[in-house]
Amino acid sequence: MSWHLGRMASFDTESTGVDVENDRIVTAAVLLLGDGRPTETHTWLTDADGLEIPEAATAVHGITTAQARAGGRPVAEVLAQVSALLAEQAAAGAPIVAMNGRFDFTMLDRGLDRAGLPSLVEQAGNVEPLVVDPYVIDKAMDKWRKGKRKLVNLAETYGVRLSEADAHDAGADALAAARIAYMLAVRYPRLQGSAAGLHNLQEKWAREQAESLQEYLRKSDASAVVESAWPLVPRPRAGA
Repeated sequence: MSWHLGRMASFDTESTGVDVENDRIVTAAVLLLGDGRPTETHTWLTDADGLEIPEAATAVHGITTAQARAGGRPVAEVLAQVSALLAEQAAAGAPIVAMNGRFDFTMLDRGLDRAGLPSLVEQAGNVEPLVVDPYVIDKAMDKWRKGKRKLVNLAETYGVRLSEADAHDAGADALAAARIAYMLAVRYPRLQGSAAGLHNLQEKWAREQAESLQEYLRKSDASAVVESAWPLVPRPRAGA
């Protein structure tokens, strides 16, 4: 049976910013869905480690510093629960959908490291998660399509309902990403089959996409560097 017909998880986060080394996860969602069974929705709000949430970030996900401090739980506590649930799925070989997963998995990894908690792979018994990233797949399958490729754009392209009002709610985004992943598999049969096989293809595609973008950027900035690691950016070396 192809991965898109079975049970899968979908993972999304919203954060204080886009710096994976220093920003904090503010909200997170993990959905378990598919295989004809009811959807399980797990969502969390953190206290952002007491950091101020910039207005620009609040404008994206709607969570203010006051809301996070009043209703959020400690970041380490939330990440322990998020990673435990994802590790269970990884160990079972279930695909984990994550739109632009490089960001979400790296944010999670750095948060776990900061909290002194085992990595996701360690918690899964040294099993690498099998990731399905609609962003990487869409760019590979429809390389020359013009326009933006944000989640809301892919939702429109693949006939998935996601309003502008719902976008950037971690739970709504995770659900939309899973539905887009399913529709990608339906539209492009070569994506069907094992989650492991698709994961390996995405590693290749993500690397090629990064190299292509870097080559383009270096036409105007010779020092431009685009991260090619996927779905997790390696931790910086000590002293680097």
